[in-house]
Amino acid sequence: MHRIRFFHLIFFGLWLALPACNTVYKTQGHQTLSYRISDSIGADPSMEALLAPYREEVSRRMNDTIGFASMTLDHKRPEGPLGNFFADALLIMAREKYKTQVDASVINHGGLRLSQLPAGAVTRGKIFEVMPFDNLLILQNLRGDTLQQFLDLVAANGGWPISGITMQIKDKKAINVQVNGKPLDPAATYVLANSNFLANGGDNADMLRSIPQIQNGYLMRDAFIDYIIKLRSEGKAISSTIENRITNAQ
Repeated sequence: MHRIRFFHLIFFGLWLALPACNTVYKTQGHQTLSYRISDSIGADPSMEALLAPYREEVSRRMNDTIGFASMTLDHKRPEGPLGNFFADALLIMAREKYKTQVDASVINHGGLRLSQLPAGAVTRGKIFEVMPFDNLLILQNLRGDTLQQFLDLVAANGGWPISGITMQIKDKKAINVQVNGKPLDPAATYVLANSNFLANGGDNADMLRSIPQIQNGYLMRDAFIDYIIKLRSEGKAISSTIENRITNAQ
């Protein structure tokens, strides 16, 4: 696991450093300090030698087109096409990689870092922008009453990307919850695909902390990439619509 994450860190870091990627990062703030630096200090030859073999490969892979978006997908609350697409990707790939029935998936709103995925070619590097974190795709078996608590958190945050679930938000609570088209049963057990970040209590998901995590080292970002490649192999484009998965109750 540590080797995999270290490689991804080098991979992503090198990509950001490559001019070919055309991504501009602006400083949000700075503090000026004065230090005396020797003019003789330059690039570390040993580090340059270490990174050099990876540069061309990183550039090629990050700029590979892995799929095509037939429309622009926006990230919105309580529901948006970008969130719907990636929540579906998470659910489908969770079922495939864990070879078990998975009832639903949830992604915290801040887990998807782009406000928009433009129409057109989608590169591997673009998915690194969507999901720059090495979050794992994990499964948890939740009782219905615990799932209700978790969805109340989703409602309190104005809605997060979900798949397999429909609900309404009223007074910052989740009401009329359905899982796979059936009303949520507080005594039933549901298999939820989400991130180890949420499962460890991130974004105030404290109700998930004590629930065992099922994981096989599969990254959420890899799930997104694999799903897009899968769609392309089937001759399908990236697309999504608003399906009233989450609505505000009147």
